[in-house]
Amino acid sequence: MTFYDRRDLGMLLLRLGTGGVLVAHGTQKLFGWFGGHGIEGTGQFMESVGYRPGKASATAAGLAETGGGTLLALGLATPAAGAAAAGAMAGAAAVHTPNGFFNQGGGYEYAATLGLAATGIAVAGPGRLSLDHALGHVLDRGWMVPVALGAVAAGTAVVVGARVKRLQREAEQEGGEQEALFEETTES
Repeated sequence: MTFYDRRDLGMLLLRLGTGGVLVAHGTQKLFGWFGGHGIEGTGQFMESVGYRPGKASATAAGLAETGGGTLLALGLATPAAGAAAAGAMAGAAAVHTPNGFFNQGGGYEYAATLGLAATGIAVAGPGRLSLDHALGHVLDRGWMVPVALGAVAAGTAVVVGARVKRLQREAEQEGGEQEALFEETTES
């Protein structure tokens, strides 16, 4: 007889909760479910905040959230699933960073929390109540965690960096001042 411990039950709850929220969030983008705007509306929003092309950006974010969330909930390909979801949330956090931390002011609190939860699940593993465990962890090897997180971090840095440069260029072309996303310090 197999007994599951608190860690297994806790990871199941964390995976189901985090994965479920990510799926709901992603399907808003992809299909317009749960009051979302679908690919067209989300694509227009993505364009307005500097992610271009907007429709492709909306599709990528929606797939990362929906796919990553589904796989996290199932506990399948956990390193890749957590990394994909974390990358999508890092992109979202970049949009909200100028508004500060707290969500009620439009800050990055919500995106950061989901991204950190997804990363934590990728690192800790899915627990025994998962498809990864049932399949002998063929898609959940130790070496996959740094590879998946590293690859997504590099890709996210490129995408977010391109967005920041694009916004800075547009602000210069308009002759206006853009609020700095990050403080620059100079040492004397």
